[in-house]
Amino acid sequence: MLSRNVLALAKDAAMIQMVRQASSGHGVASKIGKREVVGYGWSGEPVYYDRVDYPMPAIRYKEPTPEILALREKEKGDWKKLSIDEKKALYRASFCQTFAEFKHPTGEWKGCIGWTLVGVSIAVIFSLWMNAFVYDVMPDSFSEENQKAQLKRMLDLEVNPIHGLASKWDYENKRWK
Repeated sequence: MLSRNVLALAKDAAMIQMVRQASSGHGVASKIGKREVVGYGWSGEPVYYDRVDYPMPAIRYKEPTPEILALREKEKGDWKKLSIDEKKALYRASFCQTFAEFKHPTGEWKGCIGWTLVGVSIAVIFSLWMNAFVYDVMPDSFSEENQKAQLKRMLDLEVNPIHGLASKWDYENKRWK
């Protein structure tokens, strides 16, 4: 009993929503115009989009004109009587691009790589400017002789003798193992 009431309420709500859409002009007809719905569509929506993974859109590309309607009537007969231009006109009325056209590379990758390189260049220039004008001179401990002295001191103190630096030094022969 309760499930019937819930279903009836859901049905009424759906009907009210459909009436609202139809009366407001924001329904499907206002979006697609006079284009013919020819299939289920991508996600059930009557939209047109050229996609490789969904090759048959739900609606035709163009709204029907008298010329196209005449060609569609002629198309119902023998296709051998249609000229190549008429077949192309029928195709272009239903589809915007061929597979070869919409699978063709756009060259968008060139812009992406170009702007990425511009960003990297700005970062490198900023880093060089910071090193030249903002940062102080490197401390003496970064010089090679100071680093060698620090290494010698660590070996003399036998720092980390089990797994570390001192474990790789032969103290009897004074060389690396």
